Amino acid sequence: MVLGKVKNFFVSYDCLNDSNVPVFASGDFVSGRVIIEVTGEIRVKSLNIHAKGLAKVRWTESRNAGSNTAYTQNFTEEVEYLNHRDVLIGHDRDDDTCDEGFTILHSGRHEFPFSLELPQTPLATSFEGKHGSVRYWVKAELHRPWLLPMKTKKEFTVFEHIDINTPLLLSPQAGTKDKTLCCWFCTSGPVSLSAKIERKGYTPGESIQIFAEIENCSSRVVVPKAAIYQTQTFFAKGKVKEIKQLVANLRGDPLLPGKSESWDGKMLKIPPISPSILDCSIIHVEYSLMVYVDIPRAVNLTLNLPLVVGTIPLHSFGSRTSSVSSQCSMAMSWLGLPERPEAPPSYSEIVTDEERQNNLELPAVRDEIEGPLYAYIHEFRFQPPPLYSEVDPHPEQVCSSMDRRPDTCPSR
Repeated sequence: MVLGKVKNFFVSYDCLNDSNVPVFASGDFVSGRVIIEVTGEIRVKSLNIHAKGLAKVRWTESRNAGSNTAYTQNFTEEVEYLNHRDVLIGHDRDDDTCDEGFTILHSGRHEFPFSLELPQTPLATSFEGKHGSVRYWVKAELHRPWLLPMKTKKEFTVFEHIDINTPLLLSPQAGTKDKTLCCWFCTSGPVSLSAKIERKGYTPGESIQIFAEIENCSSRVVVPKAAIYQTQTFFAKGKVKEIKQLVANLRGDPLLPGKSESWDGKMLKIPPISPSILDCSIIHVEYSLMVYVDIPRAVNLTLNLPLVVGTIPLHSFGSRTSSVSSQCSMAMSWLGLPERPEAPPSYSEIVTDEERQNNLELPAVRDEIEGPLYAYIHEFRFQPPPLYSEVDPHPEQVCSSMDRRPDTCPSR
C-alpha cells in the first residue's frame, strides 16, 4: 500500500464581521474548521485541537556581582485566560502497532468543524508589546502511526470591550499650570498654561478637541504643543518595566514674549491603536494627552490629561449632554418610570360638583371674623384654573391703564 501525503493542513475561523478578521470577546463562541488536503490515502490516529489564551511578560537585566563578574537576571510572568482541548477524530492511544481504531482519509479536502466558548470572565485584550504580549490561538495536531505529529496554529483577536458611554469616561479633563523662568540672578515673567478636553474616553479614529489658553509673560519665544502617549507597564517578580511611546502630536504657532494664544477646539486625531488594558495583572496599557509649552533652555511646562481608549464609540447624539440624557432615559426605563410625564388630571376628576357647591356656602361667622379676603380665597379654591394664553384677551384695558400712568418707566 502506497501511503498518501498531507498537502495542506491549517485552521480556518468562521468570521462574523465584514472585515473577515477573527475578532471575539468574552462569552463569544469561537468556531471554525481544521482543513486537511490529502493526496492518496492516509491513516489518522487522532486530530486534536488546543485553544489557549496567555498573557506573558519577559525581560532581562544585567547585574554586577563584583569588579569582574556580571550575570543576567530573567524576569518572566504568565497569566492564563483560556485553556481548552478537544478531540475531533480518533483517540489518544499511544499504541501505533494496532490497526484498529484508525481513521482513513481519502484523497481530497477534508474539513473538521470545532466550536468553543470563551470564558464569561473578563479577558485581556490582544496585545503585542516590547516586553510582553497577550495572545489567543487554536493549535491543531494531526497524529498518524509511525510518523511525527503535524502541528499548525492560528491566532485570533480578543477585544475586552470598553464602553466610553459611561459617566466616568464622559467627564471633562482639565488642568492649569504656570512656570517662572530664571537665569542666574534675573527672573523672567511666568509662562502659564490651562487646558481642557471634553471627555476622558475616546475610540481610535476620533479627534480630540483641545481647548487651551497659553500666556507668555517671559522674555523667550515659546511654542505650544500637544501629543498623545501610550504607556506600556509590565510586572514580573515584584519588578516593573515601563515603555512610553509617542502616538500622535501637533504643534502650535510660536508665541512671542508678552503674547497669549487660545486653542478653541484644536483637533488631534487618534490613529489606529490598541485599546487600553486596565484589568490585566501583569500588563497595563494606558494613554494620556500631554499639552505642553516648549521653552528653550528650560524644562517644558507640561499638563498631563488621562485618556482611555475604548472599543464602543460615543453614541451619536451630537453632544455629551445628549448622551448623558440618553443614559438618564435608559435609567428611567430600568426603574419603570415614563420618559415623559403624563398629562395632569382634569378638574372634574379632582373636585366633584357637590364639593364645589357645598364650599361656595360660607359661614357668616367666618366672614365676619376674617373679612372679605378670606371669602374671596375660599370662593375660588374649588374653581378650575383659568386657561393659559399668550395673547392678551383684553388689550384695550392694558393700554388704557398705561395711558393713565404716564410716569411709569417700561424698563423698570
